[in-house]
Amino acid sequence: MPKGIYNVPKAINETVKSYAPGTLEREQVLATFKEMYNTTVDVPLYIGSEEIRTGNTRNINPPFDHKKVVGVFHQAEKAHVEKAIAAALEAKPKWAAMAWEQRASIFLKAAELLAGPYRAKINAATMIAQAKTVHQAEIDSACEFIDFLRFNVEFMTQIYAEQPISSEGIWNRMEHRPLEGFVYAITPFNFTAIAGNLPSAPALMGNVVVWKPSAAQVYSANVIMEVFKLAGLPDGVINMVHGNPGMISETLTSSRDLAGVHFTGSTDVFNNLWTMIGQNINIYKSYPRIVGETGGKDFVIAHPSSIPAQVSTALSRGAFEYQGQKCSAASRAYIPQSIWPTVKDLLVKDLASMKMGSPEDPSNFVSAVITEASFDKLARYIDTAKGAKDAEIVAGGNYDKSVGYFIEPTVIVTTNPKYDTMCTELFGPVLTIYVYEDAKWSETLKLVDETSPYALTGAVFSQDRYAIEEATKALENSAGNFYINDKPTGAVVGQQPFGGARASGTNDKAGSILNLVRWVSPRTIKETFVTPTDYRYPFLG
Repeated sequence: MPKGIYNVPKAINETVKSYAPGTLEREQVLATFKEMYNTTVDVPLYIGSEEIRTGNTRNINPPFDHKKVVGVFHQAEKAHVEKAIAAALEAKPKWAAMAWEQRASIFLKAAELLAGPYRAKINAATMIAQAKTVHQAEIDSACEFIDFLRFNVEFMTQIYAEQPISSEGIWNRMEHRPLEGFVYAITPFNFTAIAGNLPSAPALMGNVVVWKPSAAQVYSANVIMEVFKLAGLPDGVINMVHGNPGMISETLTSSRDLAGVHFTGSTDVFNNLWTMIGQNINIYKSYPRIVGETGGKDFVIAHPSSIPAQVSTALSRGAFEYQGQKCSAASRAYIPQSIWPTVKDLLVKDLASMKMGSPEDPSNFVSAVITEASFDKLARYIDTAKGAKDAEIVAGGNYDKSVGYFIEPTVIVTTNPKYDTMCTELFGPVLTIYVYEDAKWSETLKLVDETSPYALTGAVFSQDRYAIEEATKALENSAGNFYINDKPTGAVVGQQPFGGARASGTNDKAGSILNLVRWVSPRTIKETFVTPTDYRYPFLG
């Protein structure tokens, strides 16, 4: 048991390195990229103390060079998933009983490994298999992941420190128990930090986890498991399985020991999971905690008072960094007629200057989209826009998958505010703009709110404080992360806790104490020091 009340190291956001020419970090990551790119990995299932290789494998191919094979990963059968449940439950008693500062130490050590000796490796892995530029990899797989680990430890201590008041002769205490059972973590391809946080946040609070990473992120997920093991995470606390998503989800949600789901991915998949859990509700020991961050159709709206250069820069960065494959990416914009010609000129110039290619070349601003299926879908939408009467492509519009899944950053301008690409989540480098009459500012705010079922991120640009206030109120339910005079991407752990509502998820705010609270079950303990021995109250006298 602890023999002290410990203060954990104060969490501060990891500094983003520049990777400018001549810097040590640039040399290190490019050397690591080259080494990893020219070797192959064999990614197993991690179940308990075992690394299981089933022989049923899939290739890992870089999206920007899809004929290249950088490794394989082994796919699970149902028996392996059931084995992962058993391994998690076997590890649970000892892990849940471990003193909190011992659990904290493991994840703080993982953060230090990522900040130091594993920084180049986790970034290079993310660059290779997820096609992130070195800057996008740095802010994600290094800095944000490190921040999650450090801040979650601090949030954990805040949860434990919050205690009820006690009356005279009584000591009231609150303990925060891990959930009874295991947590199922499902993570997406686009953020290595999310892939690391979704299993580790519940684990930090004493839970055990079965984790299914995206097939397109297995390469860097393998590095995450390497770091966790090196940091001292006991066997069975986080078990990593990959394979048929439907089979894995059906097996895990059919277990009576399912205690929670920690999810980031598409709205449709999350809805299906919720349905499966609802159908199985009578078999569970307790009601599973369901935490999900899903889709987005994120907006930028500019007021006539906006500064055009600020708006165009926000669109260039917010819509096209990481090929628009962020759930927070700007994918629809509303620009007033008075500033549109200037915004358009600046935006078209920005896009003309963007280089596209392999992340190994740091001068490339964008790379390939993640899969052929994503490429084909985006190409169809672009082709439709080329022939549409109410839409025009003013920048980009080209694509090529002969070597990699390359889609040019594309800007569609529409005269129809309900045009398909104004409403549908595309998850790619396609931005659709509706130009509105200056006098219809308030009407356009209503249009922004009603166009999409999502409510993840959004931004307003204005130099008029009354307009900012009006937009903030009118779009109150339109975005869980709302930005004033900034792009709608780039949330920082501890500064802008991330999550949205409506069809964008449960808004449990990753990167804040609110998320960690979901992975504990409070128990109140009342201790009376002098216990009554007579049932009679004074009023009876």
